[in-house]
Amino acid sequence: MPEDLAVEAVGVTKAFGSHRVLSGLSLAVPRGSVFALLGPNGAGKTTTVRILATLTRPDAGTVRVAGLDALAQRRQVRRQISLTGQYASVDAGLTGEENLRLVGRLAGLTGAQARRRAAALLEAFGLAQAGGRRVGQYSGGMRRRLDLAAGLVGRPDVVFLDEPTTGLDLPGRQAMWQVVGELAGSGVTVFLTTQYLEEADELADRVAVLDGGQIVADDTPRALKDEVGERRLELWLADQSAFDVTLRVLGHRAAAQDRDALTIAVPTDGQAAQVRGLLDEIDPNRTAVVRFAVHDTTLDAVFLALTGHAPATTTPKELENV
Repeated sequence: MPEDLAVEAVGVTKAFGSHRVLSGLSLAVPRGSVFALLGPNGAGKTTTVRILATLTRPDAGTVRVAGLDALAQRRQVRRQISLTGQYASVDAGLTGEENLRLVGRLAGLTGAQARRRAAALLEAFGLAQAGGRRVGQYSGGMRRRLDLAAGLVGRPDVVFLDEPTTGLDLPGRQAMWQVVGELAGSGVTVFLTTQYLEEADELADRVAVLDGGQIVADDTPRALKDEVGERRLELWLADQSAFDVTLRVLGHRAAAQDRDALTIAVPTDGQAAQVRGLLDEIDPNRTAVVRFAVHDTTLDAVFLALTGHAPATTTPKELENV
């Protein structure tokens, strides 16, 4: 395994009975990066995470995590990683501080070390004020942050987050985004699965799309969006006459048009000079275009182009743990 990789999987397969989930999956995650794995519901994202985190053995293939063979050196790998699943696993009957101290003692810390580590993590995750309260009184977002904090007690090299913001409202998700960004900034490698494509766009250095048991795309969010689609400059015209004149000027460059709404869309690279040039060309007197907007390609469009359907936001019961 190259020294610059924190996670590497080659030719991984996995089936449950007659249902094949992974068919030769291969991926590589650089150290100190945020890597997002996307895919349709039931595509095998959770199975992939469980294999990488040594909780499930693949039927075939090789897996290395933190420089170690995840199949032959499972115990050593577990000392180098943490895993936060889709549901908070903290004890609701204990306080936040007690949860973290308990994890610390289980990780081999002394009582004093566990107290210091708990206090530091509560402060880092914005939970210092709530540390003495029972977790049963926490909001969902607070529980998720405490769950992630518990996974960091042992100072892992690689953090696996399997849909960590599922069920959280936008402020809760944004708080988690900040935590993930800070983790990556400290040199920790973050492997993330998510059903929120804007989350991957916001956080990830690289994005891989899993479909049909294989990785069908793996690149930076910007490169994936550039490959799948182009940015568009959308124009709102002043009246029907301005619409007709603009349409004639653009000719075949008009990618879309709506006569009733008086809008025309034209491809653009999004650069200010190119946008200004287009506007000067089609509206030299500055009377035809009443407003305009540059629309970027989204990861939703990438997902749709690669998998043939839009991302789902709910999981069928029979596939929720795949």
